[in-house]
Amino acid sequence: MIPDFQELSDKIDQLAELTHALRRENAQLRQANAALVVENMGYQRKLGEASSRVAALLEQIPALDQENAVVTLPETQSETQSASEDAR
Repeated sequence: MIPDFQELSDKIDQLAELTHALRRENAQLRQANAALVVENMGYQRKLGEASSRVAALLEQIPALDQENAVVTLPETQSETQSASEDAR
């Protein structure tokens, strides 16, 4: 009967050691997770800022296209001569 109690005691000790090891690992994983959450928040902030900058740039593109559409290119000398020859 004593050996049975000793075996049970040994198993309880192993279980206690395993429990402590798992608690330590869990604490380490929680710390690592907290650090990754902070890092992720930083990346999300940067992504939001970049998205805002891209949106602002995209809003400027149609304005540039409209400005370019209004500007007319001056005629070259050959185009002017060709047009006057066609008129004759």
